[in-house]
Amino acid sequence: MEQPEPVFEESSVNQTKTWIQENLRIIVSVFIVAAIALGIYSYSQRAQNIGEEETLLETKGSEEKTVLPEEDTSSPSVVKNEVENTVVVTEELSQETETSFVEKAERGNGTTHLARRALAHYLEKNADSSLTAEHKVYIEDYLRKNVGFKGSVTTKTSIEFSKDLIKQGIEKSKTLNDKQLQNLKQYSARVSAYR
Repeated sequence: MEQPEPVFEESSVNQTKTWIQENLRIIVSVFIVAAIALGIYSYSQRAQNIGEEETLLETKGSEEKTVLPEEDTSSPSVVKNEVENTVVVTEELSQETETSFVEKAERGNGTTHLARRALAHYLEKNADSSLTAEHKVYIEDYLRKNVGFKGSVTTKTSIEFSKDLIKQGIEKSKTLNDKQLQNLKQYSARVSAYR
């Protein structure tokens, strides 16, 4: 009596094999369609996330100051104002003395970055509307070369830019001719704070 059961099992296995062989094209097609649908869904989610990040960055860029959640609002920092294309320099990284500006380096900063911040800090207090982006590039380079700092800049570096040196750089920049200013355009175009 037990022999009919194995025959029944064999026949159901054979039926399953036969059904799979007959419908193999349909099964493969279903898997391909499912894989394509999953790929499209994944791509659309990624594109949506990128769009949300861009929107978030645009929103942050239009604000005068962006405060990150972990950032302490009582300790100021340097913020680029995208709306007015200016650099806002604050007390945490810039210290003003009676005769100079002391700029503290952040990660990725070089002497030129610190000179740019010192110039921005100076121009906040002594605005000069005649200075173009090209003039500012010249001034920051002038400051970098004449500040007297040697060596590499680290996050522990502070450089002191005298107000007299900044004034000299501004005066010298105003003596540049049109050809020199035109040459500086290639450099000023790379500085996002001056666009």
